[in-house]
Amino acid sequence: MAVTKLGPSIHITHIGTATAIIQIDNLTILTDPYFSPEGTEWIGRSGARLVNSYQPPLGLEDLPPIDLILLSHEDHKDNLDDLGRQLLNGRHVFTTTEGARNLAPRRGVRGMKPWETTTLQISGGPRYEITATPCQHLPGGECLGFIITAEHFGMTNGKRNAVYFSGDTVYIEELARIKKLFHVSVALFSLGKATVPRPGGGTLQITMDGRQAVQLMRDIEPDVVIPLHFEGWSLFKEGKDGIEEVAKQEGVEDRFKFLVPGVSTKIL
Repeated sequence: MAVTKLGPSIHITHIGTATAIIQIDNLTILTDPYFSPEGTEWIGRSGARLVNSYQPPLGLEDLPPIDLILLSHEDHKDNLDDLGRQLLNGRHVFTTTEGARNLAPRRGVRGMKPWETTTLQISGGPRYEITATPCQHLPGGECLGFIITAEHFGMTNGKRNAVYFSGDTVYIEELARIKKLFHVSVALFSLGKATVPRPGGGTLQITMDGRQAVQLMRDIEPDVVIPLHFEGWSLFKEGKDGIEEVAKQEGVEDRFKFLVPGVSTKIL
């Protein structure tokens, strides 16, 4: 599949888990900020013990000026830790309605519902449209993905070019709607096959594995997929090797681009 020429250039830096810097020309976006050091331990809402086994290659002091934060959910420490919370103050933050209530009274936080669209313009720059997308994650909590687009991104086959951040979700058929609305030039998928104990016994998968990622890729047909959220935690059951093997088996390995942590990489 030919890669579409997006209007602006895009650079992405994967920091770890679902934390990434997305730089679209002069706009700098941060996703799901987590910066705690290796060995930090948390108890998840499901009761699972979470231990971070990687050292983030960048700290808060290493970040460029951040214009906005896409926060899939605020109630899981591996998506928003105490250090990451410091970044929310005085910034534009898009998250769930539940998350916005919990983060109040920060004036820059906007709670959204699935398929809701809002606009953002910073200092007289381009006007961006941000659309929230549904997720299926841990039962009882809200979670969102996000699509960002703008007029200067250009169009492909009559649809606006866009960048998609999946948020923490397993595969759901509803996400196929994205292809009807947008041409996804770059997709950032939260993977890892994260699995937690069920209260009554057994386990529950709460993020995509490689096969689900391939299915979603086929549904929405992005030009390139950037895997996130697949290493560094014991609840992740499928790492880079497993994802790459599935992509190879399915003949789509050329569509998945793994990034070197901490290194800004030109995607388009």
